[in-house]
Amino acid sequence: MMGRETGKQPKLFYYDVSLEERITENHILRRINSKLDFDFIYKEVKQSYGNNGNVSVPPPVILKMMLLLVLYNVRSERELIETLPVRLDWLWFLGFDIDNDIPNHSVLSKARSRWGVEVFKILFERIVSQCVQEGLVNGKKLFVDGSLIDANASENSVIKSGSLKKYLKKGYGKLEKRLDELTEEKEGKTNKEYISTTDPDASLTRHSTGKSKLRYKTHRAVDNKAEVITATKITPGSTDEAKLLGDLIDYHETNTGISVETAVGDSGYGTKSNFLMCSDRKIKAHMPNLEKTQRGSGRNEGIYPKEEFTYNTNANTFTCPAGQVLHKRNFYKNRQQYEYKASKEVCAECQLRAECTRAKDGRTLKRHMRQDDLDRMLSLAEKQESKQDLRTRQHLSERSFARSTRYGFKRSRWRRLWRVQIQDYLVAAIQNIQILVRGTEKRVACEARATIDRTRPPLAHLSSVLEQFFSALFWSSNKKAKSDLLFNSGLILLFGQQPVHS
Repeated sequence: MMGRETGKQPKLFYYDVSLEERITENHILRRINSKLDFDFIYKEVKQSYGNNGNVSVPPPVILKMMLLLVLYNVRSERELIETLPVRLDWLWFLGFDIDNDIPNHSVLSKARSRWGVEVFKILFERIVSQCVQEGLVNGKKLFVDGSLIDANASENSVIKSGSLKKYLKKGYGKLEKRLDELTEEKEGKTNKEYISTTDPDASLTRHSTGKSKLRYKTHRAVDNKAEVITATKITPGSTDEAKLLGDLIDYHETNTGISVETAVGDSGYGTKSNFLMCSDRKIKAHMPNLEKTQRGSGRNEGIYPKEEFTYNTNANTFTCPAGQVLHKRNFYKNRQQYEYKASKEVCAECQLRAECTRAKDGRTLKRHMRQDDLDRMLSLAEKQESKQDLRTRQHLSERSFARSTRYGFKRSRWRRLWRVQIQDYLVAAIQNIQILVRGTEKRVACEARATIDRTRPPLAHLSSVLEQFFSALFWSSNKKAKSDLLFNSGLILLFGQQPVHS
């Protein structure tokens, strides 16, 4: 018979409600809670709290709340706190009960300011270490890539840095200080002409398929075994990603304890300095030569490439396609390369000038002072192994960033570079946690199957057991002996052994 709703009279007391029983065994939060120990944070943030005053929300609870914010891609901390009372799984994960008081949303922002970046960096590193211990990291082959992140600021806040004095506000001093820092940055090229009044750390950056926007850039290293993110770093959007290769390799080796043997990246990383750095560290550089990929475009379109010129080792000169000699003229200390050039008069009268150069002074060539090492690394980068790694990188790195989008990766939640770095650590940690959980469960399942396989009897033994089984079934007259033989034979067929009786 059909049931009908009765009047919804709320109960005054709930005696049999248990959050522990209502959270399923395969729930992602239960699986995360079983793999991670959040109590490490007590030691890391001890210096951030005093000995007197009001008792704070326990640091592990705050850290878990920040993980929930990213894992479920909640739009804001205020929305997280408003949703928390109606999510039983969140309450259980945080160690709350139904009748517990919910903290104010300001607890999260205050904790971030108090703790700084270091706590979240340690969280990320601990998870990478766990992945290494579980055998989920190979560590010898590293795939690197960069991706832009939209800043949490409007383009209307961008002004020319030279006009800052028009903005006689309280924040003028901070903006001017930030400009001084920009001139001292050594990480890479940044846009100094424009600056945002709301997020001075973000730089105005143009994407290859869009317009200029305020952006940051994340630089990520991914291991190829289980796609664990082993290193990550945030910079202003206009930072040249090629300058971060050495930092990513160092950070990867520190986190994993494994030396990199092969570094794989796109053409953006294929600079001379990176090839030579890999050569010094005995690392294979599987990345396209940036100089070669840029040939045939811009000013170089339609002119002879460098390979058309013959280098004469003994004379230390180049010979052009027309047979003229280019002599060494200058040395550029910053780029560590020599310049080779023919005389202006010779180039002016050459019949191949239109296919060789458009410069008024004639064609010039550059040769690095370590060109032999550079040529050796470039030849290795042209081999089939390198091409295969580049095809793998195209899917592996892009897939890692694509999975990050479900956690709000493409737009920064907060302003200023250190806060965006916190977000980046949390996103990478969440991705690695899921790999860790799946990898551990897969390993346990494999070990269980291996145990069953070891205890399973060989085929010859199974044949003997089957013979006894059918003999007992059809020929035995003793009912008890027949019953025992059937039972034991069935156990052997199912489990490979009989039970041990005391």
